Amino acid sequence: MDLNFTTEDQAFREEVRSFLRDHLPSEVRHKVLNGLPLERDDYLAWQHALHARGWGGPSWPAEFGGTGWTAVEQYIFDEACAEAGAPRLVPFGLKMVATVIMAFGNKTQQERFLPPILAGTEWWCQGYSEPGAGSDLASVKTRAVRDGDHYVVNGQKTWTTLGQYADWIFCLVRTDADAKPQRGISFLLIDMKSPGITVRPIITMDGSHEVNEVWLEDVRVPVENLIGEENRGWTYAKFLLGHERTNIAGIGTAKRELARLKRIAASETRHGLPLLEDPLFSAEVARVEIELMALEITNLRVLSAEAENKAPGPEASILKIKGSEIQQRLLELMTEAIGPHALPFDRDAMTAGYQGDYPLDAYARTPTWQYLNLRKLTIYGGSNEIQRNIISQMILGL
Repeated sequence: MDLNFTTEDQAFREEVRSFLRDHLPSEVRHKVLNGLPLERDDYLAWQHALHARGWGGPSWPAEFGGTGWTAVEQYIFDEACAEAGAPRLVPFGLKMVATVIMAFGNKTQQERFLPPILAGTEWWCQGYSEPGAGSDLASVKTRAVRDGDHYVVNGQKTWTTLGQYADWIFCLVRTDADAKPQRGISFLLIDMKSPGITVRPIITMDGSHEVNEVWLEDVRVPVENLIGEENRGWTYAKFLLGHERTNIAGIGTAKRELARLKRIAASETRHGLPLLEDPLFSAEVARVEIELMALEITNLRVLSAEAENKAPGPEASILKIKGSEIQQRLLELMTEAIGPHALPFDRDAMTAGYQGDYPLDAYARTPTWQYLNLRKLTIYGGSNEIQRNIISQMILGL
């Protein structure tokens, strides 16, 4: 196993960086690096730029219109994009439902749904969590009853990220109430314009409208929108969750934010000395940097295994746990370093154009809403407590 990048890999990195310099919209880059909230058009502008270059599906095989890149090339691309200030690709279509459609959908479904995802003309959201079924997805209660050529769906989904923008939602629904929990679930694709769907915003403590409730009342869904076989949705859901958990690791973003933390700590002073020279604070920075390096090596090991066609085991859960905890710790240290200077940079003030007089460059600012927003990382995609259970079962057999 060789974890070093080849000459070809280095050349590919420079190609990606050159593309980013020339084609990443400046206003989108400004928002990402300044911690400003992104809108629907910001995400779509970046997806359209990638699609025009032929890079709309970095992780997709060439047979479905993707790049056909190796896992290492995908990693290099993600890291370069984070470094440059590109927004993370919205995963619900590109990295989640698309992978399920490719693996388990029929040819008609692949031809209908994959091209609009790649082009960024249809936005997807995820209908997994319910008020009584979050990390325990086997407890979903949303019902889908067969009625001729349709399913009639009734129920509620919650914490639906960016559902207010979505054209389609992929849902776990219960199609057999008498079967064991995991065996009575199906995977449906539902048009968000269908009669009976209501989207209600959930305003989070940072003041943002990022998540929603989605109510489904007698929603008629064509049977042709069933992925795979009825009552086998749990298999497809587990397949999808492995991709989601790996994506949450966010190593490229964490490396960019670590550099920002160091800039902040080098400029802030305590007792006349830069904060980065304070033994206690510098030890915390060193600790998170070491953990990030270890996480990156683990990720490269997973990529190396994938290149040898070896399916990852508990590594996806390890990446999710440590990646989410590292991202949270970086924001904690930034907030600690800036202290009261962080208070003016709340969401409303920054959206209104407030720039402030903070002595560092704009990229060093840490909005308070970012700190609050990232508290969710250790919960969604399967809480970190659940991930530890998975690791203990797969490694220790407990």
